Amino acid sequence: MNIPKDPIMMLSFINTQLRDNYSDLDELSAAYDVEKGTIIEKLEGLGYHYNPENNQFVRV
Repeated sequence: MNIPKDPIMMLSFINTQLRDNYSDLDELSAAYDVEKGTIIEKLEGLGYHYNPENNQFVRV
């Protein structure tokens, strides 16, 4: 399965995967063979920032 391209869908997908299946963003990006920076850039464009303590993207 691929990560959704639409940023809103990506946000929901990424946060669900982080909550349910991956201990951090590095592990998720490696599993999906996607650059972590690409995920961060797209979601920061929506105003979300990765919070490693909560292991999710949160609104800034």
